[in-house]
Amino acid sequence: MKAEEAILTRRSTRVYAETEVEQEKLERVIEAGRMAPSGGNSQTTHFIVIRNEKVLEELARLVKQEFSKMEETPGMYRSMAAAIRRSKEKVYVFHYNAPVLILTANQIEYGNNIADCACALENMMIEANALDLGTCWVNQLKWLNENEIITEYLRTIGLNEGERVYGALSVGYAKGGLPDRNPLPRTGNVVTWVD
Repeated sequence: MKAEEAILTRRSTRVYAETEVEQEKLERVIEAGRMAPSGGNSQTTHFIVIRNEKVLEELARLVKQEFSKMEETPGMYRSMAAAIRRSKEKVYVFHYNAPVLILTANQIEYGNNIADCACALENMMIEANALDLGTCWVNQLKWLNENEIITEYLRTIGLNEGERVYGALSVGYAKGGLPDRNPLPRTGNVVTWVD
């Protein structure tokens, strides 16, 4: 698949098959993330690849627990409000039960931490699409990256002192096969040309 096709046909996947992702494909996805640009070529993004089912379950439980303690506020970002509501209803699994969750972490004090993680996540989504894998960018761990309970648990699975998670990616095969890959029309993302 050429780069343009991989970009135009990428879709978010929120329902995953139980099929295991092949190691070779997963390594290609991660390598695409590692090759992403970084500020000053700092290469400080830390990739934590979670395939352990018990770790995924515990992380989902903790995220649900911590969101359920929060309250919606007027003007709150709708996805965060939905996470709070769904956690209180006890039906929330933030990573959509994907067989793989890739966390992108970076140093708290580094000025390009979010940007570098975002570039890595986009590269990984495009590569995964080219490999017929589904992905979904999930922000819940970023929203909870100052939560002591979440941070403490993440340290037990590899998050370093002085790092926070700035984005994550669920990865797996889409349940029911590939999504509709026809490019979606753009109704936003205005472009202004200055000649």
